[in-house]
Amino acid sequence: MENTTLPSSSPSRLGTLARSLGPGIMAAAAAVGGSHLVASTKAGAIYGWQLAILILLVNLLKYPFFKAGVQYTVGTKTSLVEGYFNLGKPYLILFALLSVISSVVNTAALLMFSASLLAYFIPFDLSMTTLSIIVLVTCLSILFVGHYKALDALSKIIMVVLTITTLIAVAIAFGNPVTPEPDFVSPSPWTLAAIGFIVVTMGWMPAPIEISSLTSMWLKSQCRDQEVTPKSALFDFNVGYIGTAILALVFVSLGALLLHGSGVELQASGVGFSHQLIGLYASTIGEWSRYLVAVIAFFCIFGSTITVIDGYSRVITESQRLLRKDQTIHPMTNQIWMLVVSLSALFIVVFLAKALLPMLNFAMVLAFITTPFFALLNFILVTRTPLPAELAVGPKLKALSIVGLIYLFGFLALFVWWKWFM
Repeated sequence: MENTTLPSSSPSRLGTLARSLGPGIMAAAAAVGGSHLVASTKAGAIYGWQLAILILLVNLLKYPFFKAGVQYTVGTKTSLVEGYFNLGKPYLILFALLSVISSVVNTAALLMFSASLLAYFIPFDLSMTTLSIIVLVTCLSILFVGHYKALDALSKIIMVVLTITTLIAVAIAFGNPVTPEPDFVSPSPWTLAAIGFIVVTMGWMPAPIEISSLTSMWLKSQCRDQEVTPKSALFDFNVGYIGTAILALVFVSLGALLLHGSGVELQASGVGFSHQLIGLYASTIGEWSRYLVAVIAFFCIFGSTITVIDGYSRVITESQRLLRKDQTIHPMTNQIWMLVVSLSALFIVVFLAKALLPMLNFAMVLAFITTPFFALLNFILVTRTPLPAELAVGPKLKALSIVGLIYLFGFLALFVWWKWFM
């Protein structure tokens, strides 16, 4: 009888796919922060299931512009940041300024958010400053010691834990939904009063378009460490992006099942709302579930914190290199920017905590206003740049991009009208 064996050197398909995951998962970890834990859950809490279809639609309409980061980087072996520079120096200057502002303010908000949630797991009282320093030192230690590979591995762990724990929480919530008050009437989201909430939620779902440049930088780094094909890069991106869309619906479910019709007045701040959600879940399901939801909330925000520090520092470093017309840049430069961003954020948390909300609102408005324009830049880059066939923009994706641009600029007009003229 003939003895046949499979070559031991043949890698399994599952292992190959797992190794290809990286930048897309990191982008998901950056996106699944306040937009999911707070905005999606509040959407369910206030309006029940009414906004679920709209949230899915928003993810679909933004898909081409996030995908552009993968198409352009793999197709040209350069980053989106370099693409902006090639379109014109003013575009890169605008992008760099936005990145510096967003990096510091968003890191400060996420740092305070992470620190407040970390307090759930520490059996004794610590000040917000001490907790923030613990979170920050942990993030920087991981990034300085492990660099890209450490962030890659950590992002995968965070997304796996986050997905599993969130699905468990929703399964429990389906078995123990809140009983609406007898006279409760679900409010309609299709009114003038709801425009503000919908505009901000949809504008930041799953994340501002600028996150595509972070994905581009991570992908460029991955290409230096391993072979990346168009197929593997697109697979990684789709897993991360579709995962964020599914998780958005899962958080809507949490809000709809636990809070919709409960009569509970929702906290306005993200930190306050997350603590309120943990407490309400414990009172509805049982005290044992408090730490389950606390883990979900913490991993949401900690994952966003570490990826935002790394990603924004990378794009700022790249912008500096291009504006100074340097061929290469010292390896320490990126770490210096990480320290600058982190220490600036810590300074805001310690000394300007009361000013953080206005700063965050300013950063959100600035990112929201610039999002359609960077989406347009991404579209121009992938449609005007010769790309391999498997990365080129086909007729269907081009049509979706045009619809997406109409949506983004339409929402911008609606936001301007609501913010300054209504």
